Amino acid sequence: MTTIEVTEDAIRQTRELRDEFQRFLREYEFGMREVETKISILRDEFLHDHSYNPIEHVKSRLKTPDSIVEKIARKGIEEPDFDRIRTEITDIAGVRVTCSFVADVYLLFDLLTKQDDITVRVVKDYIAEPKDNGYKSLHAIIDVPVFLSTGPLLVPVEVQFRTIAMDFWASLEHKIYYKFSNQVPSHLVQSLADAADAASELDARMERLHREAHGVPQRQLPSPPPRVVQV
Repeated sequence: MTTIEVTEDAIRQTRELRDEFQRFLREYEFGMREVETKISILRDEFLHDHSYNPIEHVKSRLKTPDSIVEKIARKGIEEPDFDRIRTEITDIAGVRVTCSFVADVYLLFDLLTKQDDITVRVVKDYIAEPKDNGYKSLHAIIDVPVFLSTGPLLVPVEVQFRTIAMDFWASLEHKIYYKFSNQVPSHLVQSLADAADAASELDARMERLHREAHGVPQRQLPSPPPRVVQV
């Protein structure tokens, strides 16, 4: 058996690295909470002032240290430090907003990203241009300010907006790909694509029913503001 001597200096350095990594992750947790608060305020305002809630539910997640390390490896980041990770990985903190209808997706996106303290980095509109497998969602990377004892800090947060039908499809697709370790039989891939079309038709039909039942006129979907970079 080989005995490895662990010095007090090595223990101290390991603890310092652990503490620095925990501080690093807390920044993203705080940024995520800021976005959650903004979404919650919008939801409460709609409920009280418009008697309508465009948000079905909100979920948040923070990447685990293992997930961050795996993404560093996938992106081929050599000799990563915390500054490099901040620059290269922008989805450490994520918030998913599930809306009732497609129009609500764009409305919430518009209301959130027009706030003065929000900066939009990138938008990927997979609703206007779905992925080949049928995936639909509106993704945005935004910078949100976090005010710490050391001063303000801009933290990137990935925000995904989707409808109930889109969320259900994405959840099922993920489970199927996990079940088959990403080697999904071709007939199931085609069935998933067909289901994506059906989900899209359901979204359109339910929104028409909603508007007819409530006498809501068709509203124009807001275009992303000029500062948004379409990718």
